[in-house]
Amino acid sequence: MSEITIRRAKEADLPAIVAMLADDALGRGREDTSEPIARAYRDAFAAVDADPNQFLAVMTEDSRVIGTLQITYLAGLSLQGALRGQIEAVRIADDRRGSRLGRRLLEWAVEECHRRGCRLVQLTTNKSRLDAHRFDERLGFKASHIGYKLELLISSGR
Repeated sequence: MSEITIRRAKEADLPAIVAMLADDALGRGREDTSEPIARAYRDAFAAVDADPNQFLAVMTEDSRVIGTLQITYLAGLSLQGALRGQIEAVRIADDRRGSRLGRRLLEWAVEECHRRGCRLVQLTTNKSRLDAHRFDERLGFKASHIGYKLELLISSGR
């Protein structure tokens, strides 16, 4: 029987993580899976890995990366100064979907937030991901807020 573990991501995991991020209609248009892995991904990984309020996780089966998500811990004044856990970029490898691994990964993330002292866990997902919305609601998440994003143009230096 294969052993499934969840751990902090390593730079060597980046190709597998980026491949999962690119493995849908949204991701195909915004991610770059060419090898070698783009410097922007390596730079972003280094920044995330160095930040104590970030946790990029991978789920592995034996030595293969089969899932990923990122937790960001947010301090704030609302809710009487409550710490929040923000979960994003939840992905399971295509050939492993439907095997309850997504549930296991999200439950692990919620427990990590609880262990860290978070009073609230927030989860973001694109409005077009209707299957993900149903999945998240089955896990107890509620669509209680509306979020907005503003894409900023950046210089070619990054």
